[in-house]
Amino acid sequence: MAGLQKLRNFFQSRTLRYGVPFLALVLGGSFGLQYFASLRYEFRKNRFISPKELEALGDKVKKPGTVTLEKVYEDIQKMDIDNWRNKRGPRPWEPESEGSQEIVKRAEERQRLKQNN
Repeated sequence: MAGLQKLRNFFQSRTLRYGVPFLALVLGGSFGLQYFASLRYEFRKNRFISPKELEALGDKVKKPGTVTLEKVYEDIQKMDIDNWRNKRGPRPWEPESEGSQEIVKRAEERQRLKQNN
């Protein structure tokens, strides 16, 4: 009878009820993730597409060295980024031509009021 009571207490312990399933989930999850991650890399299509194939698909390929970071930086330096105006686009419910004209008029009025004050 005492051995049966010890066995019952063992199966009702917190370690067995919560700890063992938690460890099984953590360890099983890590092995499952390892399996799915390996599938991802095994079956990924790594195929080099030549520039001729890209042009056949309709994509224009620039020659190497035509676009560099330095050239883009020079183009940005040439732009006038200090003088700009924020333009509000028409809302879907507004007619495109009428709404945009009204918006431009309102913006001009605000500019005149700011300059007068």
